[in-house]
Amino acid sequence: MQAPTGILEIDLDALAENFRRLQREAAGAELAPAVKADAYGLGLAPVARTLAGAGRFFVANLGEGLALRRLLPAAGVFVLNGPLPGEERDYLAEALVPVLNTLAQVRLWQGAARAAGRPLAAALHLDCGINRLGLTPAEAARLAAEPARLDGLAIDLVMGHLASADDAGNPANAEQRDRFRRAADALPAAVRRAPRSLAASCGLFLGPDFRLDLARPGYALYGGNPTPGRPNPMRPVVGLKARILQARRVDPPAGVGYGATHRVERPAQLVTLAIGYADGLFRALSNRGRLVVDGQAVPIVGRISMDLTVVDASALPPERLSPGGFAEILGPGQDIDALAADAGTIGYEVLTALGRRHRRVYCGGPSGEPAEV
Repeated sequence: MQAPTGILEIDLDALAENFRRLQREAAGAELAPAVKADAYGLGLAPVARTLAGAGRFFVANLGEGLALRRLLPAAGVFVLNGPLPGEERDYLAEALVPVLNTLAQVRLWQGAARAAGRPLAAALHLDCGINRLGLTPAEAARLAAEPARLDGLAIDLVMGHLASADDAGNPANAEQRDRFRRAADALPAAVRRAPRSLAASCGLFLGPDFRLDLARPGYALYGGNPTPGRPNPMRPVVGLKARILQARRVDPPAGVGYGATHRVERPAQLVTLAIGYADGLFRALSNRGRLVVDGQAVPIVGRISMDLTVVDASALPPERLSPGGFAEILGPGQDIDALAADAGTIGYEVLTALGRRHRRVYCGGPSGEPAEV
């Protein structure tokens, strides 16, 4: 007998098709998938194996790089956060490629190259206006003026990151592109010949001036819309449903949930579901989100709690609300971007917040056989 919990369905064939769709959009630029944060919450191992043909990947930190190396021994692995002091040995042992974001990281990796007695691969990140990671304009100018700072480093990639790629009409995109080009063109001659990368998912759809040599898609691979305000060109990858635990009739003026933030104004049929904020259904959806039961949208009422959510299913006949049945959280009736909009957030957070308590079912992929995790 199955426990009353959520079921997360992940369509690996849709993931592979999204990769091919992005390849067509890239028009010859290399695609290196971003599989950080456990492949955006969908499971690093099945996702990486499905996308193994990509050849090169991006992760956020050393731990993620080590995990990916165990799965794909021959893949190129870029680590976006770059090395911290003391991590050099692990990078070298597993052939991980650090993205160098500061002059201090450049010095650290140059020292590792001297100790290893050979050139070491690295990527350079130029901050072109997002003001997070990346070499500042002043640091990039110092590298340009002092090429010896890069001695012993084999720069495989020069990259930047767009701050407003999800807003195609924002003039900041062109400004950042031009700033990145100027900074990259000013680097020492050997580095100027390295491939360049500026676009992630949304940037790929801004046109050829943004695709450059390599793009780093993440969100779009997993079914998110890289063209906000327009139809989603990607196939949905994720479905999530939660089990019905209980249905009851409630008469006014009863309150619902902690704090009684919802008051029943007329006789209602309330359904309690086995999902809460511990499972990735944001508390911000309390009294404002909707789920789908038997093909019909029903509103969330009351506060979402850690393990439970209540919906008003008064419009449905009781026989369609039996314990053990399901409500759709993500699926044909509601995609990740719609759920995110109701929660006042973005689909990236929806994906990465999906809890580990769900039973995961993978369909398609390299094996072609459904698998549960």
